[in-house]
Amino acid sequence: MTRIHLEQIAHARSGDKGDGSNVGLIAYTDTGYQLLRQALTPQRVKAHFSQICLGEVERFELPNLRALNFILHDSLGGGGSESVKTDAQGKTHGQALLRMELDLPDDLPLADLIPPTH
Repeated sequence: MTRIHLEQIAHARSGDKGDGSNVGLIAYTDTGYQLLRQALTPQRVKAHFSQICLGEVERFELPNLRALNFILHDSLGGGGSESVKTDAQGKTHGQALLRMELDLPDDLPLADLIPPTH
């Protein structure tokens, strides 16, 4: 198996929703999206953010965008105006998710997960 970081096959956007952060992960290819759908369960994302996410993690699928959207409840210490956290708006949570490692199956080449360069 080959181990990769999610940033090799996707990009992300994140922000806040009250006391929860909102993390969108967008795959570069259809194959990458299918891999992310299988691998990134709410439980796995919660484990990745175990130090900051005290509530549940919800996942929403947006197949037409090749995207998954995660809401990390109770992860911002009360939200922007109440929290003493450095990132009370969750803006770095997308980058943090992109640092998650993933094992690729041997029969899935990395080239199928990244867009061709022009």
